[in-house]
Amino acid sequence: MALFSTKQKKEDIAAVFPEEIYRTGELALKDVLSPAALQVSPTYVRLGEKFARTIFVFSYPRYLSTNWFSPVINIDKIFDVAFYVHPVDTGAILRTLRKKVAQVQSQISMRESKGMVRDPILDTAYRDLEELRDKLQQAQERLFNFGLYVTIYGFSEEELNKTEGQIKSLLEARLVYTKPALFQQSEGFQTILPLNQDILHIHTYLNSSPISSTFPFVSFDLTSNKGILYGINRHNNSLILFDRFSLPNANSVLFGTSGCGKSYFTKLEILRSLMWDVDVIVIDPEREYEFLAQAVGGSSVNISLTSKNHINPFDLPVPREDESPADVLRSNIVNLVGLFRIMLGGLTPEEDAILDQTITETYAARDITPESDFSKIVPPTLSDLELVLASTAGGEELAMRLKKYTTGTWSGFLNQQTNIEAGNRLIVFSVRDMEDELRPVAMFIILRFIWNLVRTTLKKRLLVVDEAWWLMKNEDGASFLFGIAKRSRKYYLGLSTITQDVGDFLNSPYGKPIITNSSMQILLKQSPATINIVMEIFNLTEEEKFLLLESDRGEGIFFAGLKHVAIKVIASYTEDQVITSDPAQLLMIKKAKEEYAKENG
Repeated sequence: MALFSTKQKKEDIAAVFPEEIYRTGELALKDVLSPAALQVSPTYVRLGEKFARTIFVFSYPRYLSTNWFSPVINIDKIFDVAFYVHPVDTGAILRTLRKKVAQVQSQISMRESKGMVRDPILDTAYRDLEELRDKLQQAQERLFNFGLYVTIYGFSEEELNKTEGQIKSLLEARLVYTKPALFQQSEGFQTILPLNQDILHIHTYLNSSPISSTFPFVSFDLTSNKGILYGINRHNNSLILFDRFSLPNANSVLFGTSGCGKSYFTKLEILRSLMWDVDVIVIDPEREYEFLAQAVGGSSVNISLTSKNHINPFDLPVPREDESPADVLRSNIVNLVGLFRIMLGGLTPEEDAILDQTITETYAARDITPESDFSKIVPPTLSDLELVLASTAGGEELAMRLKKYTTGTWSGFLNQQTNIEAGNRLIVFSVRDMEDELRPVAMFIILRFIWNLVRTTLKKRLLVVDEAWWLMKNEDGASFLFGIAKRSRKYYLGLSTITQDVGDFLNSPYGKPIITNSSMQILLKQSPATINIVMEIFNLTEEEKFLLLESDRGEGIFFAGLKHVAIKVIASYTEDQVITSDPAQLLMIKKAKEEYAKENG
């Protein structure tokens, strides 16, 4: 026998079987997908570090309500569901049913002949069998062998037991009973795989109607016959058409990180709301809405220390028929005290009382009392209040602190009579050029001016407060915003509160109540730093949490009342050109306009 070296053997084998040698070192797809190890026990299958258990449904009630399986689908757990529907020959089953009907009828007759009390179970079975026979005979229904299997997952057997108990409780409440596939966990796991192999073969006879009720993939639609298009339902691509004024209140809150599309969403809603005869008022901290106002013929009001636009905080609204002038004056004085708390950096109880008294006297000095006609008055200014304070015991220091607003650096902002016309359908108040220290004051005064306007004339309106965290930083500003949220429905007003600083917003004692008083909530992309707070406030599932963390611009979750859907905001090309705030896109538009001007200039 000839002897060969090991090296020579390998070379000879490689020469004869080169393809086989190559294939032995190739990594197949199944090697990538397969777990590192597999263990099969009577009650579970262990796949690497994970445990899996398959359970099956073996008993159903006489009647299954529509969508009965949805509570199981909505459990915040990871599991797989498999339905197997095997058609049954109608002719064969009709023959079987005929025999069964004869047996049940025979039992009923025997009981009657013996004088026994009727059995409701037999009577019900007889009616159900006859009804099913009629429907099968008329082709209104078909009969199937139906198998429903659920495979649950966990990192321990205890976790499997807990999840199984949760699912069993939900199903048994609907008289649907399950069992684990004891000593058949391997077959159960193979049955649940998307291979269309019903290896367990545990079936129940069900006709078409109850089988259709098990369809679990039911997503809420927010489509109505009226309203505006907010976006596309990411679950089923249906349109989210909705009218915020159809809810118990028309308020909304919008949370999202910087650059997630908050302003884009809001400007799109404004543009479409204007077509539905809704007047819109915007408090704009960054001058993002100015171009939109110009495009639709609205008004843009710039509020700053050097602006020609002024708002007198002492303005009084004309009382409506159902309002008392005394109540209007009293409410305005209370709000003014809150404004001065913000302006002066807080007040002691004594200063609060002095201001309350001197504001009343300041109005009285202009002959403004509860009996006055507010439509014909000329309201006082801050200089008038300063004079009254200076002549009031204990008010000298307050008068000195007020000087910066009357004769000092900030005098051009507040110490003037109002000269703003508010007759346009879209009014944008911009506070971008206002110093940061004065911005909360400016937003508060603008909000009071808008509220007085809203109270005077009843009209369908939308009030947008962008970057509301500026107001929420101060308790008086937050309290006033909350008051509008509570009372807006009475005046046909929808308050839209927008912020990116969720933490600052919710740290205010009025943050959560404002959310509670908003029937619409929109959550766009969230940051990891705030997602847990948002998840707790809005009771989100883990899947919804990751959806918000991984959302692209203009994507998120849209809540309306008890319904919520995953939304993607969609705008037409023309709308996009008007509402975009993307710096790169704005630069491209600017260059295109310049080139067009050169070519046609």
